[in-house]
Amino acid sequence: MVQQGFEVGTAPGAVPGIGHAWQMMRSPVRFMTSLAAHGDLVRIRIGPSTAYVPCHPELLRRVLTGDQVYDKGGVFYDRARDVAGNGLVTCPHRDHRRQRRLMQGAFTRPQLRHYAGAMQAEIEATTGRWRDGQVIDAFPEFYGLALRVVARTLWSTALGPEDTRGVERAFDTVLNGLFRQMFLPGPLRRLPTPANRRYRSALRHLHEVTRRLVAGYDGKPGPGPAPAGGAAAPGGLDLLGALLAARDEDGGRLGEAELHDQVITVMAAGTETVAATLVWVFHRLAQHPSVAQELYREVDAVLGGRPAAWEDLPALALTDRVVTETLRLHPPGWLFTRLTSTGTELAGVPLPAGSTLVFSPAAVARDPEAFPHPHEFRPDRWLPEEETPLARQAFTAFGAGARKCLGDLYARTEATLALATVLSRWRLEPEPDADVRAVPLATVYRPRRLRLRLTDRTPAAGPEEPGESAESVYRGAEGARGA
Repeated sequence: MVQQGFEVGTAPGAVPGIGHAWQMMRSPVRFMTSLAAHGDLVRIRIGPSTAYVPCHPELLRRVLTGDQVYDKGGVFYDRARDVAGNGLVTCPHRDHRRQRRLMQGAFTRPQLRHYAGAMQAEIEATTGRWRDGQVIDAFPEFYGLALRVVARTLWSTALGPEDTRGVERAFDTVLNGLFRQMFLPGPLRRLPTPANRRYRSALRHLHEVTRRLVAGYDGKPGPGPAPAGGAAAPGGLDLLGALLAARDEDGGRLGEAELHDQVITVMAAGTETVAATLVWVFHRLAQHPSVAQELYREVDAVLGGRPAAWEDLPALALTDRVVTETLRLHPPGWLFTRLTSTGTELAGVPLPAGSTLVFSPAAVARDPEAFPHPHEFRPDRWLPEEETPLARQAFTAFGAGARKCLGDLYARTEATLALATVLSRWRLEPEPDADVRAVPLATVYRPRRLRLRLTDRTPAAGPEEPGESAESVYRGAEGARGA
């Protein structure tokens, strides 16, 4: 069937009773990115039900921008609500506009400038613990960093070691388990199997810690970056303070349950996204040494061996392009679902109310019309003179339309600061036991195993200059170094 140039097809290999669920569980990213070969809109089977996968950039754009018709729902969001409740990412259309208006003040550029100080402090603290010749397990290392950054931006203070380990373990269990829970029938999810018990226990712990941390918040603005003159920098509230201060047009504020759900949402979305992106960046740089060398030259020229700060971001153009190209090939959302709220049509196919759509930004990000040589890692395709309107349309790593991720600039800022700061001092090379087969988590996928050996790029350093520790960067003068 063809309508407006769109071809509709059906994915092969469905198994009676389970459809394509086994293929999605066994090799989800490969399966989703393979569907474009069968059409622009492809039918798949999930159990006994039919779902539709938009594989053309224009069709996916229609789904993402038509959020009132293509509402959040289906197997992904059913399970994601176990974690994030009715937060901004998981709420249906009827709740979204109010929540977004209440949340958006926490993600303005002045606030991001403030958060960059917290990011810089935690990045320095993490890389300052590294030693020449050390081997790090990449995903856990960067996941811990991202979690500590989220905690610092939420509460303006470092999360204690015990809470950090507890939340890390809980998120690890939940995010790994969420993918399996998506495809298990209800009766199997309720069985008291060891995996189900671990999943439910981790969920309880996550919600308990969140309730305790929110309840213990003292409401005082945290110590933010300040210019040399000593005046408070714009956006002096931490993220939780900004959420508490938010009011809608009627003067309403986030209720206790809503605040809890938004904090969980920020913690979940702000950790695995950044961690997975950084891991894939170092994998790609190891495969493309010429890009890596050019990147080292940029970082050395801009930073001269010091950590990266907010003011440096405009000068780190190649660093930004490397992050963007990594997000294209490894988007921070590998699978999402939508349910039609009313009858509609897509590519000429009638979709009754309640129809399921499944999509992956990774599939359309490899569209050959939008991206010549789509499987190749080419950061310079994002040069202003090279970037095309079709490429911008096909890049949906953070969604599109009214429901585009509110924290996209937060994540990109953290990833760019972390990448530049790491490379300003360290060379990271994969160990021979790397296994980059994709392991799906809740919204991202990571390599099965990637360990990185650290080589110190700096000459023997003298004593640390007074006032230049990670903590002092967060508290101290913005002037020449800061945001």
